[in-house]
Amino acid sequence: MTTNIADQLAAAPISWGVCEAPDWGVQLSPERVLADMRELGIKATEFGPLGFLPAEPGPRAEYLAGYGMKAIGGFLPVVLHDASVDPMPLVDAELEAFVAAGASVLVLAADAGTGDYEAHHEMDEAQWGTFAANLQQIVDRAAACGILAVLHPHVGTMIESAAAVIRLLETTTAQICLDTGHLLVGGTNPLQLVRKHADRVGIAHLKDVRSEVAAQVEAGDLGFVQAVKQGMFVPLGQGDCEIGEIVNLLQSSGYAGWYVMEQDAVLDSAAEADAAKGNVRASIDFLLAL
Repeated sequence: MTTNIADQLAAAPISWGVCEAPDWGVQLSPERVLADMRELGIKATEFGPLGFLPAEPGPRAEYLAGYGMKAIGGFLPVVLHDASVDPMPLVDAELEAFVAAGASVLVLAADAGTGDYEAHHEMDEAQWGTFAANLQQIVDRAAACGILAVLHPHVGTMIESAAAVIRLLETTTAQICLDTGHLLVGGTNPLQLVRKHADRVGIAHLKDVRSEVAAQVEAGDLGFVQAVKQGMFVPLGQGDCEIGEIVNLLQSSGYAGWYVMEQDAVLDSAAEADAAKGNVRASIDFLLAL
């Protein structure tokens, strides 16, 4: 490897079951999640969904600093394909918070506007045009603030399928969030994508996946939330995503961005928080052993 991966590791609250989607299970407090991260030796985190941390920029930054945590940015679902929706007020509010906290990466999801991640979606030509224009506007606005805006292919959003990911890469210049799990569930081989487009990876969300469960989601035979509950996502190195090869390839290509450990979890009770923390610990151990 060309850099010390320990300096590139970060976490995300969703590994503790904290998610903006409805009916996602028990939502742990930020105190519990950030205390666990600190205990695990994690020094950087994404913000988590809107409302998890204080909304105001100053208090949000101070809250993370109180746990000795660096803010790297966060996930923001925003409607980009609908000409009647202006995404900029939501984006501008988040950029203000990012600047205040010293965060560097805005991870956009092309929200379908349905409020969940259960259905599959496709854009028509007009919607693709609106999407591309809005995405470029956000990339430019973020860059003016010193922040990298990337697009996250994500199950249940307008950029999910392998065809949509290819079109995103071929028709825009935006960098992407390499979410190994969501790419695999959507039909994209993440290792093959890195082999062809390592230079387009702005941040990596590392998930490992049980491919037999992912195939049911891709085929429409199993809902996304139910698949998560059935253990679709597993600690790094225990699934079918070839995480070790992906990370080694990124490192050899000169990638110097963040590796965010993300094993999406749905908790039925707060008592399951210890198991979630254990999964993150297993992922850390796997990455540090590469």
